[in-house]
Amino acid sequence: MADFNWISALMGGVLIGMSATILLAFNGRIAGISGMVNGAITFKSQEAWRWLFILGLIVGAAIYEYGLPTSPTPPSNFVPVLMIIGGFLVGFGTRMGNGCTSGHGVCGLGRFSMRSLIAVLSFMTTAFITVFIMRHVLVL
Repeated sequence: MADFNWISALMGGVLIGMSATILLAFNGRIAGISGMVNGAITFKSQEAWRWLFILGLIVGAAIYEYGLPTSPTPPSNFVPVLMIIGGFLVGFGTRMGNGCTSGHGVCGLGRFSMRSLIAVLSFMTTAFITVFIMRHVLVL
């Protein structure tokens, strides 16, 4: 595992929380990425804010990855095709579950939503089980 830098993790969490709070305060919208992407592909003029938010995510990631003096992201040995398939499956699951980790975990828990708490507990439990199986049962 790469060295954990708690300061950059804390700063990232604060920035995510601030962006979600600002979006809710000034736009009355929840910062759920799956819903944002789904609404953005409808191409309605009143949905331009969604594209700006998504563009901000991409630009922010690019600045972090390529603008910092050190290379913060460790190389991975994941197969790109499998990552794309996994991304589509996650997108499908978030539409089925009516929300994603950002919507439920960041915004829903902050609003004390019981539905979001159940969603977060279910996907975190699934994640823990998956990691356990991948690291200790299958040992890939």
